[in-house]
Amino acid sequence: MILLHLLLALAAVIVVGRLLGWVCRAFNEPPVIGEVIAGIALGPSLLGRLWPEAYAFLLPASIAPSLNAVAQVGIAVYMFLVGLELNLDRVRWRARATIAISNAGIVAPFLLGLLLARYLYPRLSTSEVPFISFALFIGTAMSITAFPVLARILADRRLTESDLGVVALTSAAVDDVSAWCLLAIVVGVTQARVETAWLVAVLAIGYIVFMLAIARPLAARAAARVRRPSAGSIAIAFVGLLLSASITQWIGIHAIFGAFLFGTIIPHESVLSSTLVARLKGPVTIFLLPAFFAFAGMRTRVDLLSSQSDWLICGLIVVVASAGKIGGCYAAARITGMNLRESAGLAVLMNTRGLMELIVLNIGLDLGVISPVLFTMLVLMALVTTIATVPLVDRIVSQDRALQSTA
Repeated sequence: MILLHLLLALAAVIVVGRLLGWVCRAFNEPPVIGEVIAGIALGPSLLGRLWPEAYAFLLPASIAPSLNAVAQVGIAVYMFLVGLELNLDRVRWRARATIAISNAGIVAPFLLGLLLARYLYPRLSTSEVPFISFALFIGTAMSITAFPVLARILADRRLTESDLGVVALTSAAVDDVSAWCLLAIVVGVTQARVETAWLVAVLAIGYIVFMLAIARPLAARAAARVRRPSAGSIAIAFVGLLLSASITQWIGIHAIFGAFLFGTIIPHESVLSSTLVARLKGPVTIFLLPAFFAFAGMRTRVDLLSSQSDWLICGLIVVVASAGKIGGCYAAARITGMNLRESAGLAVLMNTRGLMELIVLNIGLDLGVISPVLFTMLVLMALVTTIATVPLVDRIVSQDRALQSTA
């Protein structure tokens, strides 16, 4: 019976997600927005309130463990694909601007997140959660940029090869790697507590260094020999993905970080990488990711925001998250010589959060660092900042092109 409910839930979120994704496309929004909204709409926030019987049948509490298992597999493979699609070599093109912007895009929102945590902790947390873990997680959540969503926005607007697109993509790539390293440390501190956190941090840093300094050159040599990927070479890549995910889970920094890291060591331009992306992207995004959206939707309880003060706090979170990302990236872009409109466009693009933010938030909820109320507020923040990106970027780019045409 659990399998029946699980299959029906997946079918429902796939259909609704696709429909809402098409609606988002009509409004020039990333389809992932529709898929996230579909998960929330089929959860307790909407379907559970309008038609409780349908919600109880479609997403009973008994399927949560199974749905979570499918979701975790989907997210691990998805993060592996994100790693495969990262082209870290492009950082060299605009190294100075990339390093400055990506660092500012982490440091500014992280510091503002720490300040925000002091306000949120007594209101939305308990003494059972150490303040250091809570503050570090909030700071990290403020620092996320959704590299895949940003790449899709740039591709749709034919900006990928422009100066703005190159700097945005490379900055977001470095930003994502930095944010995931930061998240790994936060998870280590939270799970191991202070007395053993240093060991988790040392093991995590050691593994990252090993993968980038030793495993990456070996993977590059092996990938160069693969002219026509066979089932055997793809199976070996999957074994490496599972082993890397297992190692980081054992270390204490979550399996999806290991999956992401293993993806980054396979050369972006290799035939193996392009084959893996081509074969896996469809099944993962169409079938496995909807399980994650459904599971996240079950945990998003908009009805918990019952008072005006809750909505004001939610608005404050959106403002702080946007101010940190946009302000930090804009200042860094201007300092590195970009003009006003390029700097503004870049800053807005870096404020895109989307699915990456949801992955981070679910980790925080699983660890017990954030409450369901704060989880919902942060999900809404991710939606608002991502939805706002496209119209703002379109406005900035169109005005810039209009100025160039009259020059």
